[in-house]
Order: sequence, then structure tokens, then C-alpha cells
Amino acid sequence: MTLRHVVTWKMATEDPAERAEHAAGVASRLQALVGVVPSIRSLSTGVNALAIDGNWDVTLVADFDDEDGLQAYQVHPAHQEVIAYVRAVTGSRSAVDFTI
Repeated sequence: MTLRHVVTWKMATEDPAERAEHAAGVASRLQALVGVVPSIRSLSTGVNALAIDGNWDVTLVADFDDEDGLQAYQVHPAHQEVIAYVRAVTGSRSAVDFTI
């Protein structure tokens, strides 16, 4: 079993330049966790590429062996540092975890 963790955020700011900067910062910080958090099997991030009303700003797709791997990721100190930044610049979060 593989557990897929998908999270999408909207940035808190309405300013387009700040929004793009913050979204890129979230994506790059999350991507930098690969090789640092051992339980990550794969991880990709993306900043919204199309200016379509209703689209969210940045998404994470990460795979783990199981729920224990996801939990290890969530409490890992490097992830906690990233989350501090994410919480400072985002306004909304949505997540889904499912098996593949």
C-alpha cells in the first residue's frame, strides 16, 4: 500500500506579485524536504500556472509507505520549519489522503 498525501493552499495576500512569491516559496521549501525526511517516497510541488478564477495557488503531492510514514513526515523538524513559513503566508488549506 502507498499513501498519497495531497495538499493545496491559497495564499493569504491578494497582491499578485506577493502571491506568486509566496507560492513559489512554499513550493521550493516543500521540495527541499526530499532527501531530508526519510519517510518521503516521492514528492512534487507545483505553483498554479493558469490565471483561472477559483484556482488555488500551490499544491503538494507526496507518497509514503503508510500512515506511519506520513506521521513521521508531519512531525519531522525540517517539515515543522517549512510549516511555520507556510502558515505565515497562506490563508486556506485543503488536503486529501488516499491509498494508491
